Amino acid sequence: MAGHSKWKNIQHRKGRQDALRAKIFTKISKEIYAAARNGGGDVNTNTPLRIAIQKAKDANMPNENIERTIKKATGDIDGVTYEEITYEGYGPGGVAVMVDVLTDNRNRTAATVRHAFSKNGGNMGESGCVSFLFTRKGVVMVNREEYEGDEDEFMMLALEAGAEDIEVEADSFTVYTNPEELESVRDALKNAGVSVSSSEVTMIPSTTVKVTGEDAVKMLKLMDMLEDSDDVQNVYANFEIDEEEMAALG
Repeated sequence: MAGHSKWKNIQHRKGRQDALRAKIFTKISKEIYAAARNGGGDVNTNTPLRIAIQKAKDANMPNENIERTIKKATGDIDGVTYEEITYEGYGPGGVAVMVDVLTDNRNRTAATVRHAFSKNGGNMGESGCVSFLFTRKGVVMVNREEYEGDEDEFMMLALEAGAEDIEVEADSFTVYTNPEELESVRDALKNAGVSVSSSEVTMIPSTTVKVTGEDAVKMLKLMDMLEDSDDVQNVYANFEIDEEEMAALG
């Protein structure tokens, strides 16, 4: 899972800067909207909604924004209707890419995603062409600077909390869980005094593709272009780039 972990860490650091902009609130609002529309507005019976709300709180989203979005989704307030779509394709070097979107205009979004692929040496594929390479997992991120204990102590805490796997990076711990146990693992860590930076259900690749040189540059540009779209909720890819090359690319 090394490739996934490195990209998640990049996203996590980037997210701190993006949180200063309204764009991240737009994406989270859509996620809350989809969860409430599909499963209702009761957080006690709607796990995806609880997870989306927790993500909103991690990003310091105002409660009134959260409540308004739920009301729109459940029909208490008139609003835009969003459609959930997943696009699949290949990036440079044969990297598998999945793109989750929430859109009120399918044609606009499809054109945006297709343009991002074609401009960066990739191409969109048929539904199901790469999804078999990914598995849903819960991911909990912990900033090492905010954890006072040592690595062994943290790993014992995480495993006792129900973690399936733990990855250690220079500046973070990444804890992988069964999706259904994400909340219980996160809460157990918090109860043990661990400051959790973020938690979400995501897609983990079963295999990774190493990219270097120009392919690495194009792959990072593809990820950035896709994530810059307000319609795109999540981008999953199975690429891996050496730390030295990643540092050189900035």
